[in-house]
Amino acid sequence: MNDDLILRQTDRGIATVTFNRPDALNALTIEMLTRAGDVLETLSADQSVSVVVLTGAGRAFSAGVDLKALQAAGQDVSEGNVGDALNEAARRVQHLLETMPQATIAKVNGFCFTGAVEIMLACDIIIAAEEAKFGDTHAKIGLRPTWGMTQRLPRRVGMMRARELSFTARTIDGRQAAEYGLVLEAVPLGALDEHVADLAAAIAANSSGSIAAYKDLYARSENAGLDAGLSYEAETTYAISDVKQRIGDMLARLKG
Repeated sequence: MNDDLILRQTDRGIATVTFNRPDALNALTIEMLTRAGDVLETLSADQSVSVVVLTGAGRAFSAGVDLKALQAAGQDVSEGNVGDALNEAARRVQHLLETMPQATIAKVNGFCFTGAVEIMLACDIIIAAEEAKFGDTHAKIGLRPTWGMTQRLPRRVGMMRARELSFTARTIDGRQAAEYGLVLEAVPLGALDEHVADLAAAIAANSSGSIAAYKDLYARSENAGLDAGLSYEAETTYAISDVKQRIGDMLARLKG
């Protein structure tokens, strides 16, 4: 497994975990998500770490699922599903982000689409660059969400806004994301690193035991009914007749 796919740096109780496929806009693969899960699992047991910051190298947090890798693997997408292996790797990352005792911050520096939005939503706090771009493009390529979009997104932006964003597959910037409640704050890209560093330091200065308790209690409050919704999203199947054509069209545009 390529360790360089995920970078890890720890400084004064703050760990930064970085998706590191900048040439592919950090598009998500099974290997990449598996490695991310391994790193997060190790950090979750590290009592010297109080805060985990998740971000991406280069111009993107992540462009979402790597469609080229999906096609190369011969994944059957006739039901709009990216497949068990990718689903399990992604859900493990989300579960760790939501349940590890450390506070988790998504630092969204650039493009953040579809599966990457679902990963981002599993973090406790999201800070974005004003220049960042967000979108739920499942419908544009004929896929359906399997990593919790339909459960977590409405909890952030409200049901009608979630429907509108998903149905239109439109792109919004960091300012709009903050306005809608998708992210906590949006700051200029040049100020993002310092802003998140200050936030992480303010959290790390407090009791790690208290933060862990807060995290569990807030999750219990917010997630009443979430488990049932996640199970329904994961287990329900759909016939989406144009998914192969739409993915093919998207890959052709990427080549062009």
